[in-house]
Amino acid sequence: MSADADRIYFRQLLSGRDIAKGDMMARQMVNFVYLIGDRQTGEAIVIDPAYDPAGIVAAATEDGMRLVGAMATHYHQDHVGGNIFGQQIHGVAELVGLQPMPVHVQSEEAAGVAKVTGLSMTDLVQHSSGDVVTVGEIDVELIHTPGHTPGSQCFLVDGALVAGDTLFLEGCGRVDLPGGDAEQLYYSITQRLAKVGDDTVLYPGHLYAPEPSAPMGEVRSSNFVFRLQSLEQWKMFMGG
Repeated sequence: MSADADRIYFRQLLSGRDIAKGDMMARQMVNFVYLIGDRQTGEAIVIDPAYDPAGIVAAATEDGMRLVGAMATHYHQDHVGGNIFGQQIHGVAELVGLQPMPVHVQSEEAAGVAKVTGLSMTDLVQHSSGDVVTVGEIDVELIHTPGHTPGSQCFLVDGALVAGDTLFLEGCGRVDLPGGDAEQLYYSITQRLAKVGDDTVLYPGHLYAPEPSAPMGEVRSSNFVFRLQSLEQWKMFMGG
């Protein structure tokens, strides 16, 4: 990270361990929740606040931070809340109920977030790729990476990439769910994320590897998705 590293607040929370400790679905889904903020102003935003909104607020408060916004990588219920497999996951709607705040989404994802969470469109701040959300004086760049869902997005902040389900340390997001598109995901990973340097640390949406994060250079050399040399190979492997 840069010279401002001491100012940047960055915390990775694992559902079922750090929050939602008694929630068996949270333990099985192993979602990550992220807190990013400015230590000098005490302001923070939360990325993908699912399973335990009160626990997320408490974690930020314990660190001396105050949540002033939420961001969604995509609209799936294990990231933003809603009903899945007949079970209700508490998420961004409950968080906003506890502490009103704007919810930042890619414009293509707004309708999906509203549908699964019950939030109104007026609760959502819609963005385009390249937009920057500032918390305190810390800038977070939004990168639209469609493929897993139409409005999936990653967040780039001073040497860290929070990638949601676009890219994992091992593998990448599924494309066989509604809205998935193998071709779009191929271009998202090989072109839209090409701007992200090898020294940038990848923070994924799930703990699907032994380690919770890794430099992009390491991921590019070890993750099998980067061995697929063409769109044709990619589509044969991923389907679609």
